[in-house]
Amino acid sequence: MSAMPAKVGTGFASGIAPDRNGWVVVAGLGPGRETLVTPEVEAALAEATDVVGYIPYVARVAPREGLTLHPSDNRVELDRSRHALEMAAAGRKVVVVSSGDPGVFAMASAVFEALEAGPLAWRALEIRVLPGITAMLAAAAAAGAPLGHDFCAINLSDNLKPWALIEKRLRLAAEADFAMAFYNPRSKSRPEGFARTLEVLNETCRDARPVLFARAVSTPEQSLRIVPLPDCTPEMADMRTMVIVGNSATRVIEGPAGPWLYTPRSA
Repeated sequence: MSAMPAKVGTGFASGIAPDRNGWVVVAGLGPGRETLVTPEVEAALAEATDVVGYIPYVARVAPREGLTLHPSDNRVELDRSRHALEMAAAGRKVVVVSSGDPGVFAMASAVFEALEAGPLAWRALEIRVLPGITAMLAAAAAAGAPLGHDFCAINLSDNLKPWALIEKRLRLAAEADFAMAFYNPRSKSRPEGFARTLEVLNETCRDARPVLFARAVSTPEQSLRIVPLPDCTPEMADMRTMVIVGNSATRVIEGPAGPWLYTPRSA
């Protein structure tokens, strides 16, 4: 596999038209299970000459003759996007992969950010975004229907925005009684964020609404745990966990294989 250059240049000048045979597809690989990758994404991967993405996501793409894999680190989204656009302008057929859905805290917005800042000629490229099943929806389906009424999704990572903004959004969402889905809840480098999240929720909600900890959804390691909000602890989540907090009307129904979690549509 070839690695992406450490520094990617701007490539084509704005006055040079890109090769019309090149294109960029930004694709979601789903939450983990191969059967959850859409046929449209599979078709794009079958036609691609190059696949660009974060190392573990590129590793999900099967190598084959005529396909070059370009894995890169997690914090070089714009470099990765520019690299993809440069290759497409040179006539390559490039798939930029994300897990889940590429438009949900993933690569689609980074590609368009690079497009907006790049040479004008790039805007003549064929660029498509192919949806995927994001972890929030896979986790909700595995547990029942906790997102059955109004909800919001919040990325708890403060790599690209300040923690003060995250906390403001958390508090306002809780005050509005949204069900909430949390991406990137807790990493080794920032364990304090999820601890503060639980503090904010308990301060604002003041009830025992159910919280779903869905880890490694749709993989053989999948685990689901439903815990009342006051009993939640930071250690229950990691970077492979999707956390869904119910609203004040979210309910638990005991079933033969474990509880179901759902939010009534009238909530």
